[in-house]
Amino acid sequence: MANLKQEISQERPFSSTEEEAFLNLLRTADCIDRVMQRVCRTWGVTGTQYNVLRILRGAGQQGLTCSAIGDRMITAEPDITRLLGRLKTQKLIQQRRDRQDRRVVWTHISEAGLALLRRMDPHIQRAPKELFGHMSAGDVREIVRLMELARVRCGDSLGPVSCDGSGETAKGSCDTDSHESGQSAQVVHRRVRP
Repeated sequence: MANLKQEISQERPFSSTEEEAFLNLLRTADCIDRVMQRVCRTWGVTGTQYNVLRILRGAGQQGLTCSAIGDRMITAEPDITRLLGRLKTQKLIQQRRDRQDRRVVWTHISEAGLALLRRMDPHIQRAPKELFGHMSAGDVREIVRLMELARVRCGDSLGPVSCDGSGETAKGSCDTDSHESGQSAQVVHRRVRP
């Protein structure tokens, strides 16, 4: 088993054990992400799009606003409005304006989106087992514990990301659909889960 220094052909030692751990996490996250992207690409979606579809399936008929989708994403997406626009073009989601507040847009998974997830689910569920299958159940639980512990100091980096990619949040504003209104979306943001 090669260590990180060998994998990246680094001659000098790391400046600290913390740096080595940090770089190992980045390398591992990238490796796992590439595996998931390859699996998802087979179905014509990205890993991030798949994540949004799963979130919307879990939300049921109520659907979610842009900011609520952002809250539930595994990785932060800087421009959720554009991401939703691509899914809408693929007819995997549907959107409707709120009856009480026309600025708020609710997003729902479509029947086509649900059908796609049903086809993808067995393949996606196999990937983590294949990636971690060589490890004991105790080792996998320890990874989970250590990753959660490592995120304790992430602080503001787990904070809100705007739906329009600007990086700024608008306090007290509601979701808007930039594709229909021609304006950039502004949303009330909550903490994005890792």
